[in-house]
Amino acid sequence: MLTGTMRHCRASWLPSTFVEPEIGCLTGALSNLWIGDRLGRRRTIALGGIVMIIGAILQSTSFSYAQILVARYVTGLGNGLNTSTVPSYHAECSPAARRGGLIMIEGSLITFGIMISAEINIPRFWAKGSSAQWRAPIALQIIFALIMVIAINFLPESPRWLLKAGRPAQAMAVMSALEDKPPSDENVKRSFEAIREAVIIEELGRDGSRSESGPQKPSKTSLRELFTGGRGQNFRRITGINIITYYAVNTLFERLQISDTKSRIIAACNATEYFIASLIGRRKLMFFGSVGQTGTMILLAILGSINNSASRVISAILLFVFNSFFAVGWLGMTWLYPAEIVGLRMRGPANALSTASNWTFNFLVVMITGPAFENISWRTYIIFATLNAAIIPAVYFYFPVSSLDMDIVFALAYNEGVSPVSVSLRKDVPVAGSVEANRILGFEDNPMHSNLQNDLAARQP
Repeated sequence: MLTGTMRHCRASWLPSTFVEPEIGCLTGALSNLWIGDRLGRRRTIALGGIVMIIGAILQSTSFSYAQILVARYVTGLGNGLNTSTVPSYHAECSPAARRGGLIMIEGSLITFGIMISAEINIPRFWAKGSSAQWRAPIALQIIFALIMVIAINFLPESPRWLLKAGRPAQAMAVMSALEDKPPSDENVKRSFEAIREAVIIEELGRDGSRSESGPQKPSKTSLRELFTGGRGQNFRRITGINIITYYAVNTLFERLQISDTKSRIIAACNATEYFIASLIGRRKLMFFGSVGQTGTMILLAILGSINNSASRVISAILLFVFNSFFAVGWLGMTWLYPAEIVGLRMRGPANALSTASNWTFNFLVVMITGPAFENISWRTYIIFATLNAAIIPAVYFYFPVSSLDMDIVFALAYNEGVSPVSVSLRKDVPVAGSVEANRILGFEDNPMHSNLQNDLAARQP
């Protein structure tokens, strides 16, 4: 067990080891606002993987504190690029009927990585006296990044990006292959038309004219689209999941008076259960997760104030319970929701900003948790219980249902002056590509619409 002085010192320096990668992730995610549409989804993901490999090599060969901090920042840059690109890539390459499930698998793979890291933490604990105790686990990430960089070359480019780059024939071929249907199929043609119209919207102003300097400045509706996804990522972090992910061994289990060896074994079991729960699990799931997380945090605060052997055992169990609620309600959902809630025309920038928001709040929570437990102990749980409770009405009033074409939902809400949430609950929202949808989007009797369609076709080399 650590003395009070040692715990106080660690509460200060432990969060600092997380600062550089979080800032790197934030920088990488924001840089995707400019890089993503220039390079395309595949090359951006490959670039992110290469940067992560460079950062991992620098980390695992570090011989000074300054070097490892710089190396962790570099790794964060690559991770920020990837985490802001992959959800968009998944959403743009997935059929609408399967998009949710496929992106939720991404959330499960995040917990798979957490599970591996926690289980590796057990054998390395006995490698004391050797720098391999920390160099080997860091170098291990090179293998996964290398697989990603190689494998992405065998996958197709996003149809949306191909259309925006003026390559409609390739976009149609990719969509046909992804749907496993011929280009003449009505569903393939309808999906192609919806994506093409989304690209045209980027070129058209709401008054039917084209901006001289490029895309039109986002409207009020577009800003709401951008920030709704970001709110989901904010909420994901302030639930308190990072208390467990980052501090399970060094803070939580130690405060429950569990030995170093047992704490690592329990943390590995906790991460494994986290992964399994993520396989089980849009707006309803968020409600379910938030209610369960609020109740768990309240119980942890009550048991922390009692602080006897029985309460400590129950508290350890409740950490598993919290993981289950979070995995079902918020883990994959916050990667799926920003990709679905915005229309195709805003998907790239929206995901970049929502991912930047994710890393900003990740940094915030990680930095305050250590000092919070050191200074107010179990009362820290009250803070997170309050935040989880506040999420419930926020989801109800501000998060639209995301199973419809969101370009049309937000356009209807803008035209009628109502909330996108109420529009998303209606049954009369037309299908993208239909005559009624074109009227709502302002394409009807708009000569610029046909001109821009011709422009896109003319860009085909």
